Amino acid sequence: MSKAGKRILSSVRKARAFARGEGSKDFVVHVPDKVDVRAIRKRLALTRVEFANRFGFSADAVKEWEIGRRTPDRSARVLLKIVEQEPDAVRRALAS
Repeated sequence: MSKAGKRILSSVRKARAFARGEGSKDFVVHVPDKVDVRAIRKRLALTRVEFANRFGFSADAVKEWEIGRRTPDRSARVLLKIVEQEPDAVRRALAS
């Protein structure tokens, strides 16, 4: 098998193991530098206050992120990406 073929096969095996929930030392989380907070909020059809209350942000922070005065910190960007992909998972996790 060629080198390229071996690399592809190795990558597929790692991806399959990750999909099965098997931890991998090679897995690295990618945290985006920018998140379009307004687009996420609009897609969920929420006001700034509703969005902030539902996901644990301050309404002022949401406003400042949207107008570009502030950038969400790393932890907030991680949560925002989860909100973007799986908002119900966040709701379930934060429900009391």
